[in-house]
Amino acid sequence: MSSEEVHNRIPMLRAERGVSRKELATALGVHYQTIGYLERGEYSPSLYLALRIAEYFEVPMEVVFSLKPFPRLGSEPK
Repeated sequence: MSSEEVHNRIPMLRAERGVSRKELATALGVHYQTIGYLERGEYSPSLYLALRIAEYFEVPMEVVFSLKPFPRLGSEPK
């Protein structure tokens, strides 16, 4: 794991809302492959793009991005 790795919940947020990579990319003004790179952790977004993604999903940036891996769905304590 790279010390500069940024984890994200973009795939989960897209699935919850039924948004395709292409739709998200169009809304953000980026190439749809950029969304794939972001989702796989192959590319870390600029602060500007990270804020735009959070704004698009109407959630705080910490809900989308983290420096630590997010807990697996269903494994979070109740």
